[in-house]
Amino acid sequence: MNTSQSNPSTEPVSKERLRLWLRFLKASRTIEAKLRENLRVEFASTLPRFDVMAALCRYEDGLKMSQLSGVLKVSNGNVTGIVDRLAEDGMIVRVPVPGDRRAMLVRMTTRGREEFATQAAAHETWINEMLINFTPLEANDLASRLEQLEDTLQEKAQ
Repeated sequence: MNTSQSNPSTEPVSKERLRLWLRFLKASRTIEAKLRENLRVEFASTLPRFDVMAALCRYEDGLKMSQLSGVLKVSNGNVTGIVDRLAEDGMIVRVPVPGDRRAMLVRMTTRGREEFATQAAAHETWINEMLINFTPLEANDLASRLEQLEDTLQEKAQ
């Protein structure tokens, strides 16, 4: 019997869910690898850099480093080097936090916003091409189901 074509009615539910998880993981890794390659080739950039710029674009007033790390769900150390390089490239600036001489806000520059808009449009096109086999209705349904899963997992974690 080919296990990739197993009959769900003969498998324990846990096996089917494990298989589902492995397919999620494989698909996610494949998509991420392609995004990394496309960013490297087309923009001489990286996915972590793209993620930092995406986060900062959502917060026009800027974010403290600790807030940025929280939004990205990574450590401050992981973000510092990326922020340094983005600042060197003129994509972001650090500005003092009013009333707190030790804290700095990180903000996108106009140049950074323009560059991110170009990369984000390409990113959307790449994702659209990779997920072309999903109809809009299927994509919406799957996204809703995954959101429900995430909500359930968050509730259980609390």
